[in-house]
Amino acid sequence: MIKPYYSEGSKKDEVAQMFNNIAHRYDFLNHFLSLGIDKIWRKITIRELKAVQPKKILDIATGTGDLALAALVLRPEQIVGIDISEGMLAKGREKIEKAGKSHIIRFEQGDSEQIHFPDNTFDAAMVAFGVRNFENLQQGLNEINRVLAPGGKVAVLEFSKPRNSFIKLIYNFYFLHILPFWGRLFSKDSRAYTYLPESVNAFPDGEKFLQHLDKAGFTNMKARQLTFGIASLYTGIKK
Repeated sequence: MIKPYYSEGSKKDEVAQMFNNIAHRYDFLNHFLSLGIDKIWRKITIRELKAVQPKKILDIATGTGDLALAALVLRPEQIVGIDISEGMLAKGREKIEKAGKSHIIRFEQGDSEQIHFPDNTFDAAMVAFGVRNFENLQQGLNEINRVLAPGGKVAVLEFSKPRNSFIKLIYNFYFLHILPFWGRLFSKDSRAYTYLPESVNAFPDGEKFLQHLDKAGFTNMKARQLTFGIASLYTGIKK
C-alpha cells in the first residue's frame, strides 16, 4: 500500500497528517503545478452532474472546497463537503465565508469510507483527486453509493496515466522530477509531492476503476480522458 510517510500509522492517518502539513500552500501549489488546468477539469466535472439537477450534493475529500464552490452553478439547495483533514477544512471555510456561501455550503470532518449520513441522502456525489487516497477504495465507493438516492449520479475526477508514449514521457518527467522539487520547496513537506506520483502510479485507472464502480452498485459507468489522459473523469448512476 502506498502511504505518504510509511510510518506505523494507517494510510488514513498519514493522509490526514500530510494534508494538514500542506494546507497553508495547497491552493497555490494546486493551481501553479497544474498550470491552472485543474480549474477546467473541475468545471467539466460539474457539467456532468447538470443532467440530474441535484438539490443535495456531497463533496467527498473536499479539501479546501474548490469543487464545492464550482458546483454552485448547479443552483443546489445544499452542498456538504467532508474531509479527514481539519487543516484543509479550515482553509475551505475561510473561502466559503469570503464568498458569502455559508448558507449553501458547509464542511464537516468525516471519513470517506464511513460516511456519517443515512442511506439515500444525496442526489449527487463528487470527488476531485481524492479516491486514490482512500485506504480501502472499494469500501469508499460502496459508501458513496449507499448515501446516494436511487438515480443519483457520482462524478470522480482523478489523475490517470497517459497511454500515448510521447505524452507519457513528458508526464513522467514532470511528475517524477519537476513537481516534487517545487512541491518540496513551497510546501516544506518532503514527502507530499513525492507521494502524489507514487499514488497515481498505483491507482487502478481506466477500465479497472469502472469495475470498482460496477462492484459498488453503479450502472451506466463512463470514463472520459482529459488533457491527453493526464486526468480522467468517471461517472456512474446508482441503480
